[in-house]
Order: sequence, then C-alpha cells, then structure tokens
Amino acid sequence: MKLLFDQNLSHRLIAALQDLFADSQHVRLLGLDEADDREIWEYAKAHGFVIITQDSDYPDWNKFLGAPPKIVWLRCGNATVDQVGKKLRQAAARIIALETDPEVEIVEVW
Repeated sequence: MKLLFDQNLSHRLIAALQDLFADSQHVRLLGLDEADDREIWEYAKAHGFVIITQDSDYPDWNKFLGAPPKIVWLRCGNATVDQVGKKLRQAAARIIALETDPEVEIVEVW
C-alpha cells in the first residue's frame, strides 16, 4: 500500500513506517509541496496513493467525488513525528483495510 503524506505531515514518517508501508511518499519529495489540495488529490488518484492528511478538505471531497483516492484522516491535532507514527502503527490494520475493503474509503485516526 502506498501512502502519500500531505504537506502538513513530516516527511520523516516515510522512514518511520517503511516496514508497514514501503512504497509511501511525501508531497515535498515529489515536487508537490507548492501544489494545491486538488492537484495532490489528482496525483494520488493517478498513481494509486492513499492520501494521509490532517486537512478536512480531502474527506469533504471524498463525499462529493468518491474514491479513489482513499483517505487516512489524522484527527489527533498537533503531535510529534513519533506520536503520529505510533498512532498510524496502531491503526495499521484499519489503514490496510482501505486496500482490501471497497466499502471503506476514509479511516480516521485519533
């Protein structure tokens, strides 16, 4: 499963979660750090990424546009890279369900 970390998250999460989500990327590393949310949405859709974000725009778009891309919505507020990494590890089974369950389009992580 490929996660695409949004601008509001650290690129260090890629290395922290490499063992679970090996093909993940960060928008900054793809040259999308200045892209608007819609461009990132379209990139994720075209390249098979699940967007991981703290931004409520993506879940809103999912309601209107549907999936793909699917969304992991971090609702935990400001947290350290280690804290976010731990929360994502704890939610790994639910995140992986995005790939295997067509009914699941958004996973909220608190």
